Amino acid sequence: MFKRLGAAILLVENMNRSIAFYRDILGMKIKDESPDWVEFSNESSGAVLALHPRKTRSLRSPYMLVGFNVNDIDNLCKELVSKNVKFYKKLTQESFGKHAIIEDPDGHLISIAEVPATDELSQIPYYHGFAPVEGLT
Repeated sequence: MFKRLGAAILLVENMNRSIAFYRDILGMKIKDESPDWVEFSNESSGAVLALHPRKTRSLRSPYMLVGFNVNDIDNLCKELVSKNVKFYKKLTQESFGKHAIIEDPDGHLISIAEVPATDELSQIPYYHGFAPVEGLT
């Protein structure tokens, strides 16, 4: 069902401060960035670390989400709906492929994406800055 961990995403209060910490203090290299997220690469071919701005100060607000690559996201989402899994973001077509975000019982966000094979091969590990605005291998 889930192929591999694609990204660990930290939802942060202050992007500039967090970017400076990971880049300047920890010496991580920025792989890609936009106004809404930044992605750090690692030296292995494993998952990436990404930062997104936290949108709310709610105590229940998630501070991290995990991203997974999946096969056949359409059927997976149907199965998750049948199991009464709560969707934070319904299945949508994005520029990088199909994407949805579900919640675990504690409200932690889990991003699931189906990325076309050609894109996935060029983006190992996959990560495209998707947002609820996604290393370990």
